[in-house]
Amino acid sequence: MAQLRHDYQEFVRRDTEIIAVGPESPEAFADWWHKHEMPFTGIADPQHVIAKLFGQKVKLLKLGRMPAQFVIDRDGRMRNLHYGESMADIITDEEVLALLDEINKEQAKSKAA
Repeated sequence: MAQLRHDYQEFVRRDTEIIAVGPESPEAFADWWHKHEMPFTGIADPQHVIAKLFGQKVKLLKLGRMPAQFVIDRDGRMRNLHYGESMADIITDEEVLALLDEINKEQAKSKAA
């Protein structure tokens, strides 16, 4: 999350919304969110409703919910999904930003056509 916060302006520059979902209670999530000054949207999901909808894995021996990252384009199409096998198994911001650049180029071409 710290990397997302650090690179947030790069996502904004690409007209991208970041939404993070966490398993904590709304109070604990909000406290953490404000303490760490996260500039994007965060949603508490203590009942795992959102996690279940997106098929996010839970491995209690590996500290709970495994990372899950999704890129959804403006048309609502899933462009990339990644289910991590450990807390360190995440796509880098650089990889996501490159994908966003590709998507934005595709969408600009389709608008011009």
